[in-house]
Amino acid sequence: MKAYDKLLLANKSWAEDQVRNDADFFKRLAALQTPEFLWIGCSDSRVPADKITGTQPGEIFVHRNIANMVVHTDVNLLSVLDFAVNHLKVRHVIVCGHYGCGGIKAAMTHHDYKYVLNMWLRNIKDVYRLHREELEQITDEEKKTDRLVELNVKEQVMHLAKTSIIQRAWQNEQRPHLHGWVYGLKDGIIHPVFEMEAGTPIDPLYHYDDL
Repeated sequence: MKAYDKLLLANKSWAEDQVRNDADFFKRLAALQTPEFLWIGCSDSRVPADKITGTQPGEIFVHRNIANMVVHTDVNLLSVLDFAVNHLKVRHVIVCGHYGCGGIKAAMTHHDYKYVLNMWLRNIKDVYRLHREELEQITDEEKKTDRLVELNVKEQVMHLAKTSIIQRAWQNEQRPHLHGWVYGLKDGIIHPVFEMEAGTPIDPLYHYDDL
């Protein structure tokens, strides 16, 4: 049996279990999607949004990329954000990083990861540069990496607030609230590290006054 065959068999078993426990499970799921949350998380396979929050399919709208980045030129991310905010009407957007993130560790090195990865990791290096003074006072490498994980989450939340998508929703509907969380691989606990309520003032440089 090939590895992917195991996935297909497991899927059938899971689907049968769902129907056995709730005969209308898939009927309800197919009819409606009304998530309250948009989750912007890391692609790391150890951090599945539904598993670590104990939620069911349909409760969280999910976007994942390396190191949970919000890059202002990333049309993929922005299209997800636009759909979640303006069509699904989510009330919360969560950026969730995790301690021990490989993307963060890679960005802290001087290694050449070639082409696309170099471009992506440079966004994390920019976060390091902004917080260089604090980070370089930390001598323990693991603690330094963990702190950059937290600071990166904070910066990505702030990047969300800089978008016209979020600012327009804040102005017209007083939502969504923005949250920065970090998941601990060692203990399974999510740690809130940064919050922005709808309408939180931001640097006027990034503010749109004609929405």
